[in-house]
Amino acid sequence: MDEDRIRLQCRTYLRAMREAFGEAALPLYASKAASFKQIYRIMQEEGMGIDVVSVGEICTAHAVGFPLERAYFHSNNKTDADILYAMERGVGYFVVDNREELDAIERVASEKGSVQKILLRLTPGIDPHTYEAVSTGNVDSKFGSAIETGQAEEITTYALTLPHLHLAGFHCHVGSQVFDADVFLRSAEIMLRFMAEMRDKHGYLAEELDLGGGFGVRYLAEDPVMNIADTVKTVGESVQALCRQLGLPLPAIRMEPGRSIVAEAGMTLYTVGTVKQIPGYKNYVSVDGGMTDNPRFALYRSPYTVLLANRTEKAEAEEQMRCSVVGRCCESGDILQENVSLPCDVTRDDLVAVLTTGAYNYAMSSNYNRLPRPPVIMVKKGNARLVVKRETFEDLVRNDLD
Repeated sequence: MDEDRIRLQCRTYLRAMREAFGEAALPLYASKAASFKQIYRIMQEEGMGIDVVSVGEICTAHAVGFPLERAYFHSNNKTDADILYAMERGVGYFVVDNREELDAIERVASEKGSVQKILLRLTPGIDPHTYEAVSTGNVDSKFGSAIETGQAEEITTYALTLPHLHLAGFHCHVGSQVFDADVFLRSAEIMLRFMAEMRDKHGYLAEELDLGGGFGVRYLAEDPVMNIADTVKTVGESVQALCRQLGLPLPAIRMEPGRSIVAEAGMTLYTVGTVKQIPGYKNYVSVDGGMTDNPRFALYRSPYTVLLANRTEKAEAEEQMRCSVVGRCCESGDILQENVSLPCDVTRDDLVAVLTTGAYNYAMSSNYNRLPRPPVIMVKKGNARLVVKRETFEDLVRNDLD
């Protein structure tokens, strides 16, 4: 992973959001994209907030001293133990999904004699035109309370009655791999009009508005390029104009970039093991990883750019074959990418690079087939260092009992 690129993306978001929304604006790194200690050190040093979705992510950020008052705790099903853990470590905000969660947070906060700041997650009911598996803004989403059905108003008025909760504002997120500002413009308008309605009907004025994340990245050369600064500026102009129209003070704006901060900074290197050519049918290049370190093709048919890494200068000039790059798991679906063009003489011990793997790869890795996870290397100003060690066989059996 390229640490310099990660830091550049953080600075791009910070600068763009403050120019568009003022100094109160704050980007929150969406931890689920990639969560390990060095990531949180970078986020702290760059002045970012963080979006966390589990106590495991909270634990990791806390372990390096990240200021958790800048953490926003998501998920649609926080257990009582999760809530207590987060409160004890000083998590600043809970992003609340439903009424049962409100009651649970109120109960724990009451027992602690504290007041917990929250945002309510709402669903604006728009289609982001993205993959169904990563679309979260529709009325029938598993996340949040729908504005269209009246449930958003109900949970808002209920939250305002709870003495140990401070309703700081609202949150929405409509999907991932979004390349058009239109999605953010539509969701922002719906959310701001809802805020104005809550002010007019119930006298409640929200302090914060979190517009979520979902900025797209290029996995293939033909994918569009999203200009983060221009997109944020466009959203900012629209939000400011609508606030003036509605007579709303500009809320403190939050956005939650994750993939667009780390994805293009990452690359996975594999060693070729076997090459199988079936004349008239199909070719396979098997590598020493697979769905254990990148399950995204198996889950979403996700596209990736794949290159022969150890002889790139002449690889394109050599005769090519179409092949499937597959993993080592005992599983037919263990595929990294189909229809890849590689030199016909690709062979054992060659290196294959899969690009744009900084997000949702190490984060989604597993020990399926009892395989150890690979290490993570950070490169900064030309110097490489290990930030996550390679798992050992001892690590695999550490929790097994005799």
